[in-house]
Amino acid sequence: MRRSSRVVLNLGSRKRTYSSGVRTISQKNRGTVSVRRTQVFHKHGYATFATHALRQIPTRRVAPILLGLVAGVVGSTAVLVAAEQTNWDQVRSEIKSAIKSNPQYDDGSYGPLLIRLAWHASGTYCRKTMSGGSNGGLMRFREGGYGANAGLQTARDLLEPIKKKHPEVSYSDLWTLAGCVAVEAMGGPHIPWRSGRVDHNDDTKGTPDGRLPDASKDRVHIRDVFYRMGFNDQEIVALLGAHAVGRCHTDRSGYDGPWTSSPTTFTNEFFTQLKEAKWTERNWKGPKQYEDETKSMMMLPTDLELLNDPQLKVWVDKYAADEDAFFKDFASAFSKLLELGVEYPKESLEKVQSKAEIHQKHEQYNKTHDKKETSEPPTSGWRVWFGGGKKE
Repeated sequence: MRRSSRVVLNLGSRKRTYSSGVRTISQKNRGTVSVRRTQVFHKHGYATFATHALRQIPTRRVAPILLGLVAGVVGSTAVLVAAEQTNWDQVRSEIKSAIKSNPQYDDGSYGPLLIRLAWHASGTYCRKTMSGGSNGGLMRFREGGYGANAGLQTARDLLEPIKKKHPEVSYSDLWTLAGCVAVEAMGGPHIPWRSGRVDHNDDTKGTPDGRLPDASKDRVHIRDVFYRMGFNDQEIVALLGAHAVGRCHTDRSGYDGPWTSSPTTFTNEFFTQLKEAKWTERNWKGPKQYEDETKSMMMLPTDLELLNDPQLKVWVDKYAADEDAFFKDFASAFSKLLELGVEYPKESLEKVQSKAEIHQKHEQYNKTHDKKETSEPPTSGWRVWFGGGKKE
């Protein structure tokens, strides 16, 4: 365990907090702020706090104090994190409401469509050329007209009222966050997400057509697409597990039907159906796809390729047998996907885990803390940013 020496600035729309290894300054109302002496500890990849004395100071003195804190950090690097003016909990709530705003749409949820929006906004990344990815909001330009993105204007229109209510939020942040909220709203895992994407004003950094997966291709194509972005075989299979939700449309991809029996519930059913159902080629005038014996579900050629490749099938077997393992690996891979092409500070940025995990840590702390200064205090409910740890 080591005490933090970094200075962190984290502003919310109502409560503004400046945290360091020395003290925390919290603005609760106009005119005055409260000051607390805070010890910040690093252990097991997350930050925890122990808070002491409290006093009030005028707001006008906040800036000089912050400068003093930065200047007072000796022998280490001070990191000042950009201020956030957005109430992200409110944005999440509005996205969640939008997901079920139209019972007549598809199976009664826009959730799968929002996952597809986040996926396609991010899946254009190329690590060799350092182009594409979620940064820029490039689907507002020519990328929005690519065949692979057919139907996603509906998703962008759905989120437009939220964008107007929160104009400071970039489209690229909004689209990726919407995908995370959709996964969670449909019963899936918590997806680690952070803001910081910046929209481009024009199409000069747009990507060529053809970077997104083509469902008619084989495993060679699958690997070409995902390896280009920096994913491995395990991550490929985990990401394709998102086919647990949603359905194909003939007026978009040309394909037709859902992958599972519960297209608005995020589970590992894609893998169980892929393994257990008997899939035969559908006899119809559309593109090649497969159907189960009940003719109520379908699979794409790229889906069945996961069974035909031993190195991919091992992960299909694992996720079909263990939904928790799938959720864990999907959350990690999807979070990675949504950050492709985003230029965050060079220091690794740590985020507090899900609220449920935070609650568990508070409960554990209350039961076991022996009130010694060296004991590990609980994490706060604020997002924590610091260098040196792994992102969770």
